[in-house]
Amino acid sequence: MPTTSLGWGLLGAGGIAGAFARDLIPRGHRVVAVGSRDADRASAFADRHGIPHAHHGYQALVNDPDVDVIYVATPHSHHLEHALLAIEAGKHLLVEKAFTITGDEAQTLADAARARGVFVMEAMWSRFLPTMVAVRERIAAGDLGELLSVTADHSQVLDLSPGSRMIEPSLGGGALLDLGVYCVSLAHDLLGPVTRIQASGVVDDAGVDHRGAAILDHEGGGISTVTFSMEALGANSATVVGTAGVIELQPSFYEWVRYSRRSSGDRSALVESYEPERDGRGMQFQAAEVERCIASGRLESELMPLDESVAIMRVMDEIRRQLRG
Repeated sequence: MPTTSLGWGLLGAGGIAGAFARDLIPRGHRVVAVGSRDADRASAFADRHGIPHAHHGYQALVNDPDVDVIYVATPHSHHLEHALLAIEAGKHLLVEKAFTITGDEAQTLADAARARGVFVMEAMWSRFLPTMVAVRERIAAGDLGELLSVTADHSQVLDLSPGSRMIEPSLGGGALLDLGVYCVSLAHDLLGPVTRIQASGVVDDAGVDHRGAAILDHEGGGISTVTFSMEALGANSATVVGTAGVIELQPSFYEWVRYSRRSSGDRSALVESYEPERDGRGMQFQAAEVERCIASGRLESELMPLDESVAIMRVMDEIRRQLRG
């Protein structure tokens, strides 16, 4: 259950905003407003989810006195613009991933949040799911020994037809920003900062990446391998390997899934089988983290700090640079 009575405002009325509302509202979080550039769309969204206020335009949303924290649910090509609008209004923020388009944009957003004194966090919702909490607990307890590697794949069949956002450069199209970000974020979370990047893939004539892979070296000696595609369905699993054991996250690894833990001495011997008791998609956990932080006076989350969001975006910058040759 939520820890505060903060009022949430949804900036954007698309599919991801709907998923967010469906997870939060039934579990007691206060979603009080939605804003869209299309007044009819905002009203229909509010009616569908039982939200009290529907605003025509984002300025009206950020000016709503009942809104304490805003969830930015527009395409990532517009995240910086919309986040700065909310920050200027003094609102706390949860910004959908990918956090921005580039590392420089991410740094601009972080600097603005700190200067204004508002809470801002990237909505990498998978970090806050009970599955990932359990994985980090096993790592902290030493059950995997020294971490050596992470492998992760996120590959789906997305809409690549003419006019689709996924192939439009101005809207941040491409597999890496939409899909690969989950893999890079997982590796960064578990193995730490990246020191070297080797990437290759397929890019179209407009410079949009359709599929790719990267090998990342991390501080401390860990190595991660990430693959991503918007052209075909892939494994969508992840494996975390240590000197004492291995955790295999089932598809889709970034969701509220089960995992298997095995000993490094005998891969056939199952040490632990984690079976989650799901309650919705699980986007409510990141909202609870935002509310806990704000209630305690913290302006950043220890699990998803701003400097890490910036660092991840810079890794993504370099992967895209290498993909484009």
